Amino acid sequence: MSVPRLRISGSTLRRWLVPGIGVKRWLVIVFIGELCLALAGALLLRQFYREAEISGPGQAVVWTLTLQFLPYWVRGAILGLTGVGFFLYGSWRVIGALMAPFLSSSADQPLVEVIYQKRFLSRGPRIVVIGGGTGLSTLLRGIKEHTSNITAVVTVADDGGSSGRLREELGIPAVGDIRNCIVALADSEPLMGELLQYRFPGDGEASLGGHTIGNLLLAAMTSVQGDDFEEGVRQMNRVLAVRGQVVPATATPVTLHARLGNGTEVTGQSEIARSAGIDRVWLTPSNVAAGDDARHAVEEADLIVIGPGSLYTSIMPSLLLPEIATAIRLSSAVRLYACNVATQTSETEGYDLADHVLALERHTGPGLIDVVLANNRFDARRPGGYAAEPVKLRWPPAGPRSREAGPRLVLEDVVDPDNAHHHDPSRLAAAIMRVYEREAYGRRRSRVSRTA
Repeated sequence: MSVPRLRISGSTLRRWLVPGIGVKRWLVIVFIGELCLALAGALLLRQFYREAEISGPGQAVVWTLTLQFLPYWVRGAILGLTGVGFFLYGSWRVIGALMAPFLSSSADQPLVEVIYQKRFLSRGPRIVVIGGGTGLSTLLRGIKEHTSNITAVVTVADDGGSSGRLREELGIPAVGDIRNCIVALADSEPLMGELLQYRFPGDGEASLGGHTIGNLLLAAMTSVQGDDFEEGVRQMNRVLAVRGQVVPATATPVTLHARLGNGTEVTGQSEIARSAGIDRVWLTPSNVAAGDDARHAVEEADLIVIGPGSLYTSIMPSLLLPEIATAIRLSSAVRLYACNVATQTSETEGYDLADHVLALERHTGPGLIDVVLANNRFDARRPGGYAAEPVKLRWPPAGPRSREAGPRLVLEDVVDPDNAHHHDPSRLAAAIMRVYEREAYGRRRSRVSRTA
């Protein structure tokens, strides 16, 4: 049986010392026990020296074995270092041997990482993130390093590519964004990502051409679970050891519609994403029921993060579900909107920060969000050939509200320095956690002052 390997590094040693791991206290207990045994042995040896009468060759042997030819402090140092070495090595091997049967799925991770995820991250805040597309999966890669209590509420309005074909052929909601989020939250992300994202060659005319393995697995799991889409996604979370959970916003296939500023109506997420001047979007069928898992997660959340992602085609479809919008509005959680760092060609071309927030309020009403997080770094590298531009910081949104009445604005450096059109996962997650800690602390102080 293999034992999880010990990686001696500064970060690994610091991780063992993080409060909440639940190891240090027991190591101290073990050390106290070993110390008592050592003191008992020392007392017995001292008494043996006083009472035993050893002469001849035996005296020389005892003299050598007990290091009496060295000063007392040298003998103590040698024995102490030897004891520490044996103690640490033996403890590590015992822990590794006991836990090895449970770590087969995490063989590429140090033992401390596994314990850190299971013990420390499980105590983190309950975070619900709402959206879809690349933006949501980017956020999940960063936020999973702060808590394992994550629920990704993912849009199912996609109608293009493999997801669209499976939707038409099998009558299931779109699975593409769900697949991307599962990949982002999987503990074995690099290897699992390559597998789930593998796309069979072909243009879609062949039976498997254009399909990804992840989409097919989700479709198969739904069928295995008696065509219960939510249960199929639950089982995929379990099988792939997802940190947190990924849930569909609704288990019903929905279609996204848009009305443009000139009155033209556009149907389908893929077509809307290529349309400029969007005035309003809506779903059919109307009044679709939200998924049970999604609604319960929002109701129990400590922090709700909306975005980042395509404003109309990734974020809006979930917020247009009445049960989800109502649950967000009634929630006592910190409600944060993470604005995109760049506009999107056609869909949000020319939008500034205020335009993004006004679009949200136009579809959901004011008061849905408490904090807006936006990027304030504009010197990141811009990929060539991409027409989008950084989101300008016009604030507050125009209208009858004052700055104090609307959501609070927080500016942070959250952009990927190598790509001005994407967030940096670690920076975005760290900024969100700082906002949550400030907001949660302020609310706790307010409650204390009211009860004083």
